[in-house]
Amino acid sequence: MTKKVDLHVVKANTTVDDALEALVEKRITGFPVIDDDYKLVGVVSDYDLLALDSISGGCQNDTNLFPNVDSSWKTFNQLQKLLSKNNGKVVGDLMTPNPLAVYETTNLEDAVKLLLETKYRRLPVVDDDGKLAGIITRGDIVRAAMQIKSAAERSA
Repeated sequence: MTKKVDLHVVKANTTVDDALEALVEKRITGFPVIDDDYKLVGVVSDYDLLALDSISGGCQNDTNLFPNVDSSWKTFNQLQKLLSKNNGKVVGDLMTPNPLAVYETTNLEDAVKLLLETKYRRLPVVDDDGKLAGIITRGDIVRAAMQIKSAAERSA
């Protein structure tokens, strides 16, 4: 887990440009979103931020919003949902509010299971007051698995 002191976070009023710059600078794919008391209020990913018209080249004309004959309605609905996020200029407009999170006391196996069974790349870790204590990522799981494997090989 990445602990609070090493964590990169944003607030809901952080501009999208600042968040994108931080993603590139920190070489990460998303942020927990906190309030002034460090309470977790959302998460925002690179996908959320890149969905903006300002990044993707501006608003396209309405004829491009309809699916091609060979495309599915599911894809069309996903596109519509993505485009509905395009009006935001601050992280709070784009973030996923009330994200799935685990408590500091959550069993590590349960947290790992959640990450592996969902599409999520990261799980915020909160204390009993809902304040951000850290984050566990798929990368953390891979690193831990490699360390365990290396240790087992050395002892064998």
